[in-house]
Amino acid sequence: MAGGGEIDDIHETATATTAAPLLEKVYWEGCPGCAAEKRKEENPGIPYLQFFRIWIIILVSCLPITFIYPFLYFMIRDLHVAKTVEDIGFYGGFVGASYMLGRALTSTVWGMVADRIGRKPVILFGIFSTVVFNTLFGLSTHYWMAITTRFFVGSLNGLLGPIRAYTIEICRDEHQAIGMSLDSTAWAMGLIIGSVIGGYLAQKNIQSYSLTTHYSKGVSVMVYQTFIYPYIERILGPINTSRVATVLSMVLLFTYPPMTHLSRPWLQIVSIVTCTYILQNNSVTQDQRGTANGLATTIMSFFKAFAPAGAGIVFSWAQKRQHAFFFPGDQMVFFMLFVVEFIGLVWTFKPFLAMPEQFSSKSSS
Repeated sequence: MAGGGEIDDIHETATATTAAPLLEKVYWEGCPGCAAEKRKEENPGIPYLQFFRIWIIILVSCLPITFIYPFLYFMIRDLHVAKTVEDIGFYGGFVGASYMLGRALTSTVWGMVADRIGRKPVILFGIFSTVVFNTLFGLSTHYWMAITTRFFVGSLNGLLGPIRAYTIEICRDEHQAIGMSLDSTAWAMGLIIGSVIGGYLAQKNIQSYSLTTHYSKGVSVMVYQTFIYPYIERILGPINTSRVATVLSMVLLFTYPPMTHLSRPWLQIVSIVTCTYILQNNSVTQDQRGTANGLATTIMSFFKAFAPAGAGIVFSWAQKRQHAFFFPGDQMVFFMLFVVEFIGLVWTFKPFLAMPEQFSSKSSS
């Protein structure tokens, strides 16, 4: 039989073994992912400085998307490519769509490159190419030069997918909602400020229109996404939050036609987009996030490239049935948007995304 001292030694050894962790985290030198994980472990607070940098990068990358629209009509007119006034919109549509077409063709590739060589090189190259080709677009003296440079602005600016992956990677799980909401805020503000800048630099009457139209939108998006959305997502989870936002959007789409003369700061509901960002980034591993976000940007860009043409066809058809019995005129346009929203709501009840355990528990509670 073992003596009392031996028994005490065995007991202490077993206790120490039980208390010691079976697997300890190892951070390798030169590993960007390890550095990010170590930083999150050492600093459990919200990374405000990194969020600010991301916010500025997304903001400036979104400015070129919409800043051309206030003066695009006059640019096409001055290039003398349209034979009649009616043809200006036709040629202007191709210039507007060329950016999204270029982004759609390359976003997935840029995401794969970001997974291979890192996020930072892709982000820096995207900013540099935007500055260069945006400047060349402003110096365009021929239509082919305008549409080509606009295409290169979109195709070489592949930072949107990698920057969203980077946002998730610098956040602890409890801070992902505020991180992605700031991404959405920067994206929306970039689109809004871009239109305001374009209107300001074009003509005074366009400037007044842009400021009046977009000021309330910018304020509502910033306030909601920064201060309200993170708390809603914390309570409901991203899936239930997107469901609630979709239902509200469907209601607003039906009430929109008779409300066109009212102020609309409360119509900007972007919770669905932010929830989708969180879900898609948590449905893949770290080495696939750039590709996943790039693929999402590709699909989104294809729709944005071809949506204006489709919307124009639907709108023209709706104008020809102003006195129809079933949803006359513009009401038919919003009814079709309602149907699209309803299909999206149905898909939230399907297992189309791999849900992390914490999201599943929130959605089922």
